[in-house]
Amino acid sequence: MPDFQYPEFYSFPPFFTIQPVLATREKQMALWRELILRYHTEKKIKTLVVHDCPLWKNDNIKRRLQPGEIQEVLDDFCRHGHGEWQDANKTTCRILWRTPEQLATDIHQWAEKNGYVGSVCTVYELHSGEDVNGMSFQGADEELLRRALSILEDRGKCTIFRGETSEEDGIKFA
Repeated sequence: MPDFQYPEFYSFPPFFTIQPVLATREKQMALWRELILRYHTEKKIKTLVVHDCPLWKNDNIKRRLQPGEIQEVLDDFCRHGHGEWQDANKTTCRILWRTPEQLATDIHQWAEKNGYVGSVCTVYELHSGEDVNGMSFQGADEELLRRALSILEDRGKCTIFRGETSEEDGIKFA
């Protein structure tokens, strides 16, 4: 996998200082959301460990976010539905490459396009099967995948059947 290509704004020193003007800060936070999501999606990283994330500093311009600023950026990231705190101390954040609602839509569109409506497949096939190569839900966190399937079930777009193991759980698409 090639190295991650940082966007041009990552080399702009004020990017690493939370901006005091609300309109400017909102644009800055949107750029941080974009950067965090793109970095973790491209590298297929599902969990952000706050103290171990390379995004918080740019050695080329000798700038870094301070701990309180990192917290502000990640709280905004989670508030916008792109992440979920995994612990009360906010040291790890689950990255939602796609929101459960987006994944639900992606899964159902895939099922329609590939002729799965009216037939059954397993959760494992949705997660790791050959038919899902390149799809947004391929390799997704299993809990997130199940939340997306629950959304589809609530909408009447699928029925979930419990197997003997979680890998054997089936989904019938409607």
